[in-house]
Amino acid sequence: MGKATINDFGEVYSSYAAGCLDPAFCLLVETQAALRPEVARAVARAETIAGVFFESEERAAVSAGAMDAALAMIDAFEAGEPPSTRMQAATLAGEGLDELLDLPEPLRETALSSFQTNKWQGLTQGIRRLKLDAGSDAEVELYRIEPGCTVPKHSHKGSEFTLVVSGGFSDESGSFGPGDLSLKGPNDTHQPTGDLDGVCYALAVRDGGLKFTGVMGLIQRLVGQ
Repeated sequence: MGKATINDFGEVYSSYAAGCLDPAFCLLVETQAALRPEVARAVARAETIAGVFFESEERAAVSAGAMDAALAMIDAFEAGEPPSTRMQAATLAGEGLDELLDLPEPLRETALSSFQTNKWQGLTQGIRRLKLDAGSDAEVELYRIEPGCTVPKHSHKGSEFTLVVSGGFSDESGSFGPGDLSLKGPNDTHQPTGDLDGVCYALAVRDGGLKFTGVMGLIQRLVGQ
């Protein structure tokens, strides 16, 4: 598997529009839509279709006081609204977060919030990853790849969707730039290398862990991951 197209991801957009998509993939869809106008249009079309089906459904009776209760819940939520992402970043000044402020929403807010508890983890020289709290059982990570640096060669225990947010990388299946989505399965082994023209940020969502080869694979087995 290699670069995924809008047609490949059509069912995911439909699930997103219907409100039944896993939170990790919602983050993936919303981030890609912020990067690619054609994806935003595809999502909008799916939402329009979902709205048509919704309007055709038989209306359900609403209990007395339901509107007042809903408005009260909204007021309570807004009263406890968390600080803006800019304020969060200000409290973490000096931690090397300037680049995170350039990420598109909602990825920016998720990354800044996750950084406060998870921190960056070094993988190999020039490669760091940040575990994101997306409210999902899926593994969600933000990768930072320095120009010319290579992620250790690995396969996957399940499916992996990797969205390039900025910069770019290349692997055995091709080159990927901002907004491109790489799809890998259990039978795929690859070794992404960051492009030379800048730092690459990539959002990875997977339903199984990575299986490293070589020395990294030995270390992984020794620590029982």
